[in-house]
Amino acid sequence: MVRSRFMAQMEQLNTELIVMGTLCENALEKVANALDNPTDEVSRDIIILSKKTEEKERELENICINLLLKQQPVASDLRQISSALKIVTDMRRIGEVAGNIAEILSQDTIRMDYDTSILKQMASVTKKMVSNTLDAFVKNDIRTAQQVERDDDQVDELFAQAKRELIQIIRNSQDSGEQAIDYLMIAKYFEKVGDHAVNISQWVLFMITGTLEEDKVHDILRGGRS
Repeated sequence: MVRSRFMAQMEQLNTELIVMGTLCENALEKVANALDNPTDEVSRDIIILSKKTEEKERELENICINLLLKQQPVASDLRQISSALKIVTDMRRIGEVAGNIAEILSQDTIRMDYDTSILKQMASVTKKMVSNTLDAFVKNDIRTAQQVERDDDQVDELFAQAKRELIQIIRNSQDSGEQAIDYLMIAKYFEKVGDHAVNISQWVLFMITGTLEEDKVHDILRGGRS
């Protein structure tokens, strides 16, 4: 009876974590669609999704804490719960980032004739990374988790490309400076989404293998990074 109750709670943890990840995916998809045609309504929808990720984080934290205190899990179960506690923090931050982008898009200064293809690529890749972290978590898939880290290299390159193009725009037209800075901030936010997805993938790998990369251990000892 005790074990069956524990397994039911673990299943609930997995289910709710998937729900939270889906909220992040939906927020990123709405952000991508809003890049060319930002509206106040879409921005509000994204911010609402961001708030929901905060609520879901608190819900998942409570599930994890109850499992740790009442069930006293060991071995792989303990790794899964501790990993979930870290994963939900990064997911909440992804939701926050989506909300930050929505706030920028809601500003009149962002409405300009500018090629958003790089930002769209960043949105597409980061959304795929978040989706893959969920798949890796659910399926205990090491290869998919490792692919997330490789995809982050593409995000970093796209961010570098965005910086180069925006610097050129500012040089060519001082009037476009404020708008270009807004777009650079959006590109930076997408880069942060990639970073958080990598964090999640590393915790998934820890859940599966029981080992952490050395830089992740150092990060934990420093108190984590935002």
